[in-house]
Amino acid sequence: MNGYKYGYARVSTNNQELARQIDLLEKENCNEILTEKITGTKTKRPQLDRLRDKIRPGDTIVVESFSRLGRSTKDLIELVNYFEDNNIKLISLKENFDTKSPHGKLMMTVFQAFSQFERDLIVERTKEGLKSARARGRKGGRPRANQANVNRAIKLYNSQEYSITEITIMTGISSSTLYRYLNIK
Repeated sequence: MNGYKYGYARVSTNNQELARQIDLLEKENCNEILTEKITGTKTKRPQLDRLRDKIRPGDTIVVESFSRLGRSTKDLIELVNYFEDNNIKLISLKENFDTKSPHGKLMMTVFQAFSQFERDLIVERTKEGLKSARARGRKGGRPRANQANVNRAIKLYNSQEYSITEITIMTGISSSTLYRYLNIK
């Protein structure tokens, strides 16, 4: 045998049934089937996280369809890439997709290209937004602390009568800002 074969089935609500997916996964002779009833929009899916902890190189994951696995296209691509990077075979029955077949490898390349394209677009939009903000006279980052409040915080600190928490509450200066100014002086 070439590794362990896991099935993963998910429905979005407690009212929905997993039976159809489980029947399909059982026909694929999965050694173990992990199921959960949780909306796909949730970041934490305990059984999927458990599956990720269990899988080893050479294992196979079978799903009824990609919609049962990923929350979004981006999430699905990240999961598929994770499985590929860890030498885990992924089979989606509905899409007739197998990451170890020539067709599946081609689709993986397309997925990865789209993923990189999406990352590049995000970087490009971020740069354009920063450039636009600078053209309007805005600078990035957090606003500078009010110097009068900083001076007051330093005075309170030097009096040794107040804790850092009390000083930050009284002056509105964060503890990291206070420490930064104390190190400068």
